[in-house]
Amino acid sequence: MTEINQDARLAREATARPAPNKAVLIGVGTLLIVLTNAVIFILPPLLPTIQVQYGLATVAATTWLYTALTLGGGAGFILLPRLADLHGDRNTSVAASALLAVGALIPAVGDSYPTVLVGCALMGFGGAAQLLPLGFLRRNLGEDGITVGVAVLFIGTGVGIVMGMVGGGFVVESLSLRGFFVILTAVCAATTIACYVSIPHAPPAERGGRIAVLGTVWMIAWVAAILLTLTQGLIWGAVALIPLVVGVVGGIAWVRVERRSTAAVFDVALMKAPLVTASCLCIALFAAVNSAFLLLLSTYTQVIPGDLRPDDAYGLGLSALETGLLMAPFAAAFLIRGTVLDRALFNGRGVPVFVIGALISASGLAWLALAHDQQWHYLVGAAVVGLGTRIGYTAGFTMVQMAVPQEKAGMAAGIAGTCMAAGFALGTALISGDLSASLVPVVGTGVEVAAEGLYGIGYALSVVLALLVVVTVLISRARSGRRVGGAAS
Repeated sequence: MTEINQDARLAREATARPAPNKAVLIGVGTLLIVLTNAVIFILPPLLPTIQVQYGLATVAATTWLYTALTLGGGAGFILLPRLADLHGDRNTSVAASALLAVGALIPAVGDSYPTVLVGCALMGFGGAAQLLPLGFLRRNLGEDGITVGVAVLFIGTGVGIVMGMVGGGFVVESLSLRGFFVILTAVCAATTIACYVSIPHAPPAERGGRIAVLGTVWMIAWVAAILLTLTQGLIWGAVALIPLVVGVVGGIAWVRVERRSTAAVFDVALMKAPLVTASCLCIALFAAVNSAFLLLLSTYTQVIPGDLRPDDAYGLGLSALETGLLMAPFAAAFLIRGTVLDRALFNGRGVPVFVIGALISASGLAWLALAHDQQWHYLVGAAVVGLGTRIGYTAGFTMVQMAVPQEKAGMAAGIAGTCMAAGFALGTALISGDLSASLVPVVGTGVEVAAEGLYGIGYALSVVLALLVVVTVLISRARSGRRVGGAAS
């Protein structure tokens, strides 16, 4: 009854306010999503340049930049969507965009490794703003809000990924690092202004709510410990088991405490709704598939065959810019609007949608496991994998949003986003471990690259990740059926 009254109140307040311009609101939501994803994916092509420019002695020091970005994103996925529920969509979107601008400004002014490290942490946190349009589009567009919000999220994500990879290659070839950060600062500042002008200023969706400080800090800590293990595990070796154990034990204890808390970070009842927990697990698995595919593609295609011994030679010898362009079909697949699939989700047929997405992803990855030594192989594979992950992400985020009322849309997005961040780190760690299992030397240098046979193994591991989605949703449906049968008895 309380949720019905809250929805009625929100509907009355929305009616009393001037109707926002739908196209403008969708436009600023898309801009925010494209920018945040581009920032995340523009960094990997820049890492070798950063290592040379700042004279970093080890690859480990360079990868800390990506780790800082990942850890900042983990905290942002937990906090930013919830802040939007409690303090307003416009306030939170403006603050997150401003944080992105500050994160870019610090290395633009400092032009040193420490300032880039700080900037990456801030930009990682602000990058979680990619989830905010789910909330403000749902709260301002009425019945179509969930469908439009999820569609905009993944269209913008696909475009942002490719823009980031292409942009990273362009920076490597055409701009200095300082020039890049200056331009990025200006773009983020312009986005901040666009959010302030375009997003309606409305009362907080959830009144009287508060952020549980202890529970939130505790969650950020155990999630960060696990992400730290996944991003630095190969470099730290056995020592990485320490943060992993701390993270897992801390997470289990956190869940037990949250179940009894009167001010939980996330509504425990949400996770008990049909298929919600399974949806979150599936989001993590699709994110792992996504990151595994991107890492395998970008690594193989940039190896120069002539730099290896004849017996070891492989690769396409592409530049970072050309590799980004090879991802265009992946982005194009994210632009497809699945009206039939959306209808199936709203009619309670989420399991078949997940299965379809997983099987399409698995087929694209299986293709690449067998054929990945020509550019057209990747064009085909990118399109198929992109379509499958697009379907899977859409199903996951839609199912979680459908389980909550409008005033908790941010909380639902935060849960899904946190799972996505963890899955992305998992996929990266899995493939990094695979590609480190057997190395071959680059002639005339001290550099080593993965042996060619490891790429087929990496794609096969990715197929397993996709098929685990099928296992997850089938187990969830079976358990739900047993619960319903037990209640009926």
